Amino acid sequence: MTSTLPAEIFKAYDIRGIVDKTLTPAIVRTIGQALGTLAVERQCDTIAVGRDGRLSGPTLLAALIDGIRASGVHVIDLGQVATPMTYFAAHELNTRCSVMLTGSHNPPDYNGLKMVIAGETLSGAAIQALRERIERNDLRTAAPGSLTTCDIAPAYIARIADDIKLTRPLHIVVDAGNGVAGAFAPKLYERLGCQVTPIFCDVDGAFPNHHPDPSQPKNLQTLIARVRQENAELGLAFDGDGDRLGVVTRNGNIIYPDRQLMLYAADVLKRAPGATIIFDIKSTRLLAPWIRRHGGTPLMWKTGHSLIKAKMKETGAQLAGEMSGHTFFGERWYGFDDGLYTGARLLEILSQHADVSAVLNALPNSASTPELSLACAREGDQHALIARLQKEARFLDAKEVIHIDGIRVEYEDGFGLARASNTTPTVVLRFEADNEEALQRIQRDFREQLRAVAGDEVELPF
Repeated sequence: MTSTLPAEIFKAYDIRGIVDKTLTPAIVRTIGQALGTLAVERQCDTIAVGRDGRLSGPTLLAALIDGIRASGVHVIDLGQVATPMTYFAAHELNTRCSVMLTGSHNPPDYNGLKMVIAGETLSGAAIQALRERIERNDLRTAAPGSLTTCDIAPAYIARIADDIKLTRPLHIVVDAGNGVAGAFAPKLYERLGCQVTPIFCDVDGAFPNHHPDPSQPKNLQTLIARVRQENAELGLAFDGDGDRLGVVTRNGNIIYPDRQLMLYAADVLKRAPGATIIFDIKSTRLLAPWIRRHGGTPLMWKTGHSLIKAKMKETGAQLAGEMSGHTFFGERWYGFDDGLYTGARLLEILSQHADVSAVLNALPNSASTPELSLACAREGDQHALIARLQKEARFLDAKEVIHIDGIRVEYEDGFGLARASNTTPTVVLRFEADNEEALQRIQRDFREQLRAVAGDEVELPF
């Protein structure tokens, strides 16, 4: 396997590759055997597995199951599920281990694995250690583990319905972008008492309508139009595997996840005063003062669902969120990122108000950009560019420069961010300021520093 194992599929938060090129059934089988070996070393004997709606899912899941069983570990096959349902299964079925076969929001020809072993979401060094284990062929072989199936959806939906109580029913539109969340989100919200208008909720791994990535405004335009057309109160959008949520109001405003987090934080802090609330480096600078004002302890941390989960465990945080749409509830839930459950918590909060859009639009806001992407020529170039920027850039008007994940420069009236993506060869940029004039000035500052470091040939997205 050493010669055919592509190192580049072992990412910071998961494993991800191009089907039949960098991610073949043989590679997935070997990864399964390595995960089974690791599970045994950590005193676990069963792994729950599931897949999203991608066309390559059935073949690759069969290979994954075969590999895990080859290590002597038992497998519970959950079938086609959303990623958070595999996390839920690890708790509900007491396996403490789950593997989700998903390409998340990547193009249709991608797939990958999100892995939890003995309660730990594998990331960073743990994922590289898994690769090294495969390369040295340190794989357990034993009598094949058993294979059983489980429909986890009824227990998952019932658990959320038992927890969430709406004050009044809401009329919502749900756009799953033909991702796997479409099989479950409408049922869940109808169970909570909502009137649900589904769009693109039939699961189709070719994603024929739009890409299932709610962090991109272009993917929310059909949802915005349909909310208006139906005179619905709210629109909810999901990514390809259901662990991220997008939100739009009746009047067409996109409520980005860092602003959503304000609403969740105020609600959680009513029941957990003083709790730590984590947000990632891309989030609005309006969050920390909001959290303090509501009696919480704000903590900025690195981007990445597995990194956030690890920080939650370390700090005992009751809530965390990322600008990309991953939200993690420790209070009343299990601490994993779950777009469907987050949507339910949002509905619970908003159902207490007569005018849903007014509540969302009233959240503190400022002039800002969405996530912007600077494409790099090769994988790894993005990390080299950020390392040079951290070392060489001079932001003379900065109030503070933060290096926990890329470079975030705080000004008196805004911030600019450049960080290396851990999933694609891009530099992610984001800007925010008190007004448009300040926003332009901060972007100009970053433009000058990026050009000084990378030269004029770099094509900036702002």
